[in-house]
Amino acid sequence: MSASQSQSQSKWQWENAIAGAVAGFATVAATHPLDVVRTRFQVNDGRVSNLPIYKNTAHAIFAIARLEGLKGLYAGFFPSVLGSTVSWGLYFFFYGRAKQRYSKNRDEKLSPGLHLASAAEAGALVCLCTNPIWLVKTRLQLQTPLHQTQRYSGLYDALKTIMREEGWSALYKGIVPALFLQVSHGAIQFTAYEELRKVIVDYKSKESKRNHKTTDADLLNSVDYAMLGGSSKVAAIILTYPFQVIRARLQQRPGTDGFPKYTDSWHVMKETARFEGFRGFYKGITPNLLKNVPAASITFIVYENVLKLLKLTRRND
Repeated sequence: MSASQSQSQSKWQWENAIAGAVAGFATVAATHPLDVVRTRFQVNDGRVSNLPIYKNTAHAIFAIARLEGLKGLYAGFFPSVLGSTVSWGLYFFFYGRAKQRYSKNRDEKLSPGLHLASAAEAGALVCLCTNPIWLVKTRLQLQTPLHQTQRYSGLYDALKTIMREEGWSALYKGIVPALFLQVSHGAIQFTAYEELRKVIVDYKSKESKRNHKTTDADLLNSVDYAMLGGSSKVAAIILTYPFQVIRARLQQRPGTDGFPKYTDSWHVMKETARFEGFRGFYKGITPNLLKNVPAASITFIVYENVLKLLKLTRRND
């Protein structure tokens, strides 16, 4: 590979990272209240809890707004923005590098299996980098006026308190289901996205009878990206949602006795199945779908359009 090709590929990787980071920020800013509601539904197992009982998503939003104000609806917003921006930036960066590594050249289309491997690899690396941020986000979202425990004042205070009270290892609570979630969810979503993208591109190519040199990006518009992002996200959510519930329950703050409610993933699974049945693994899925399906559409619209802009800027340099 020549020096110019190497430099071009490096720029392309960073363009993916920048586009992903911008997309992640836009997504979180638009949908965070639904994320708070989802988290509170996920950890409420119907037994003794410091959390209020909500009837449904709308009731939860109005109840939080009434009792806790805007601050309650945006609890954990900063770590959520930070985590999402870093996660999407790293994800697209690692995903782009993996795809590039698996293909012999940038123009070669990857098989579904290699798309799956690329997404899984990116998901695992991102999860290991960002788990402490998501842990703090979950704990901040679960703080309510009913809590008797000393509240965390923010991201830094939460990290400091967790390390002091529970040790460094506590920052990686929920890492096992998080890894399964990140790898499987990302793999399913991106594989579905890429395969559906191929179908739409092939259809539009035949319909328009464009020149064979026309790129895929020229054939697709924001509506296409919204449909692709939303459809792939639904498939990923339905198949991987139980991992989210398990992770959220493991990441709860220990009780006043200093002991966690659940010891490990297997304990969560047994207790959830015993007391709540199959439905317990899908608690909070409604606000999750309401949040993530449009969020995925926003993410991919922003990502693809920012990527187009960056590539256009590079061509003009």
